[in-house]
Order: sequence, then C-alpha cells, then structure tokens
Amino acid sequence: MRLWLSEEERRPDPAPARADARKALVAGTIGWLVVAAVCLLFRAPLEAAGLGWFLVAAIVGVALGIVGIVVVQVIRRRASRPRDDGSGLSA
Repeated sequence: MRLWLSEEERRPDPAPARADARKALVAGTIGWLVVAAVCLLFRAPLEAAGLGWFLVAAIVGVALGIVGIVVVQVIRRRASRPRDDGSGLSA
C-alpha cells in the first residue's frame, strides 16, 4: 500500500453528495421531543434515581434542533436569492 500518489496517478475527486440538513435536523428534533415526553411520563422515577437532568437535556436538544432548523432555512433562503453585484444594474 502506498501513501502518496503523484498527480498523474490520482483519480479525479468524486462529486460532492447532496444532502438536505433540514431532514436530519427535523428527525433529531422529533427524537428529542419523544425523549422529553418519555421523561415527563417517568419523571418521578427518574428524579428518584438522580436522573432528573434527562428532561433538561431533552429540552435543550429540542431547543438546539429548532435553532438549527432556523439557521439552515436562513442559509437556504440567502443562497437562493439573486446576488446583487453592487453596480445597480439589473440582469
């Protein structure tokens, strides 16, 4: 096995895979919502075992998921807007 290839021996880089971050964020946020609901159902036993922080962790997970969805949506909207080159001329 060789660790170094010359430029002539290299294959071209593959095309980047397309991914939709919104789907992953929504799935993760729904997962945290389910965990939060289960923690609410079993709140007394969790607190008795010293695991009451599970509910807080689930709520933080939901909040971060919502923030992530908003950030990705803002980035997508900015990317889809036509760019203004500052010349004042329209295309």
